[in-house]
Amino acid sequence: MSVLVRERAWLRRLQRTLARAKRGSNRRGRVKHGIARLKARETDRRKDWAEKTSTGIARRFDVMRVEDLQITKMTRSAKGTRENPGRNVRAKAGLNRGILASGWGLLVRRLEEKAPGRVEKIKPHYTSQRCSACGQVDRGSRESQAVFRCTACGFACHADVNAAINIAAGHAVTARGGDGVTRPVNREPHLLLQSA
Repeated sequence: MSVLVRERAWLRRLQRTLARAKRGSNRRGRVKHGIARLKARETDRRKDWAEKTSTGIARRFDVMRVEDLQITKMTRSAKGTRENPGRNVRAKAGLNRGILASGWGLLVRRLEEKAPGRVEKIKPHYTSQRCSACGQVDRGSRESQAVFRCTACGFACHADVNAAINIAAGHAVTARGGDGVTRPVNREPHLLLQSA
């Protein structure tokens, strides 16, 4: 049994004990202190990982490209309102806990602090639908959560690997099909008026 699994089981046990403990009792105070220690250990472990990983990446690479994820919006509650309740709330809460526990934002922030000016944030739009081999953007190329097969050239690989190649190459795609930097090619040209 790994340390994390053991700690998770111990945390659940402490939380059950806390639910049964009388408010204001010494026992309740000891249990709350034990829960706080376990959560602090988890936070310290996440910070240590972010420090070591960001230091290694900053030393090995000149330019680092990361997805510009809106983590606050991604981890918003799915609870909804009384009139319009949310769906799959428990599953969304579990996903939110997983995203926050992984420390994506902390890693990017530490990278930016350790390598100022060398971290580029790439917009995540359509990176998982763009073929890293030919550049074709098609929703149909994403067969499932894990499989990417280009409808234009037939290139196939894991969908996350394909998206990572697009991000590493700095390929952001706008809704109109441009590359995110230059103007989209499918816009109609505008005539310039000759000034007198």
